[in-house]
Amino acid sequence: MVNDVTAEVRAFNRFYTRVIGVLDGGHLGTRFSLVEARLLYELAGTAESGVSDLRQRLDLDAGYLSRILGRLEGDGLVRREQHPGDARRQLVILTGAGQTAFADLDRRQVAAVEDLLRPLRPDQREALTRAMRTITDLLEPRSERRAFVLRPPAPGDLGWVVSRHGALYAREYGWDATFEAMVARIVADYAAGHDPAREAGWIAEVDGQPAGSVFCVASDDDPAHTAKLRLLLVEPSARGLGIGGRLVEECLRFARRAGYTRITLWTNGALHAARRIYTDAGFTLDDETTRVAFGGVQVEQNWSRDL
Repeated sequence: MVNDVTAEVRAFNRFYTRVIGVLDGGHLGTRFSLVEARLLYELAGTAESGVSDLRQRLDLDAGYLSRILGRLEGDGLVRREQHPGDARRQLVILTGAGQTAFADLDRRQVAAVEDLLRPLRPDQREALTRAMRTITDLLEPRSERRAFVLRPPAPGDLGWVVSRHGALYAREYGWDATFEAMVARIVADYAAGHDPAREAGWIAEVDGQPAGSVFCVASDDDPAHTAKLRLLLVEPSARGLGIGGRLVEECLRFARRAGYTRITLWTNGALHAARRIYTDAGFTLDDETTRVAFGGVQVEQNWSRDL
């Protein structure tokens, strides 16, 4: 005899899979299945992924994953390479065509969610997302709640980067609005005309919420050979999870693949945790200058490393 709670959960599952189109032949009107779309999403969030990592993140059987990768590889959307430092590992890399396919899927997903939410009032939207958070909190294993993923910036994320830099640096270091204005200019320049083959950004996400950021852009002085790491940030609630080091690692990997031979960054002497991350990643201090900025006296530092 099925009890009332079990029956209600099953009914909700049937309702929600119908709403989001899980049973449709092609996800969001494309030729991709939901699993294939999720795989492209995972690959789009990182420069390269190991096959074993993908199996773990997607919880897929090895044979099933191999067949999916074979289809995507046959379509020219991914390629597999041997890991340069470990012959036992195989890497999966999204090709240019794969990035284009993911961008189309991502636009369709955003449009589908916006269509779903459009009839709802603001208070109804808040009630819906609150219920979703409650379901996640109750059903997700506690040991997995602090996992994080890296992904490309989505609509709204660039504004979040500016806002959180301004708020956190004001609270933790007493910096004034001129710092937030500087961050806004950096973000605006990136949004206005970055070259995706040479410049990229990443958002770290914890429990479905933005928790960190970093950007890799071309240097103004030597754009052909030198990259700049910019706007590294980790939310206080997410510190201690290894997000900062992982963001820097992803930035370095992208810079190498984009053809840069050197990478630099600008930071402040007061940012002790960030400096430890940079040191661990192989950066060395080039020079430092003391000047008045952001409402106080700052020790500005330039760091770099070869790629």
